[in-house]
Amino acid sequence: MTIKHIEPGEWNSRAVLHGDYVWLSGIVAGDKMLGVKEQTADVLARIDGFLAKAGSDKTKIVNAIIYIADMNDKDAMNEAWVDWMGDADPPARACVGVELTPNTKVEIMCQAVIG
Repeated sequence: MTIKHIEPGEWNSRAVLHGDYVWLSGIVAGDKMLGVKEQTADVLARIDGFLAKAGSDKTKIVNAIIYIADMNDKDAMNEAWVDWMGDADPPARACVGVELTPNTKVEIMCQAVIG
């Protein structure tokens, strides 16, 4: 089987496809001045775009890891996540408090099935 890279850059690809799966790199918001809920919504919209390029969508995500700069913001992040998931069954997920780059409040990685 072949490996396909979506938006390969100098040090990573936004997504990598192999077989029936797509792995997304850590995705962050484009506007770092937004609050955590707004950054999360932006990240999730970007994830929608990368999943579409891979031939998948959020209903096919099997796992996600959310990195958050301040665990006190977890409820606000979860509000954006629940709004985004809608009626879809949620994937397996973890949320980890970490130090992120300046003004980055949330970063999300996920893996999904293609097709």
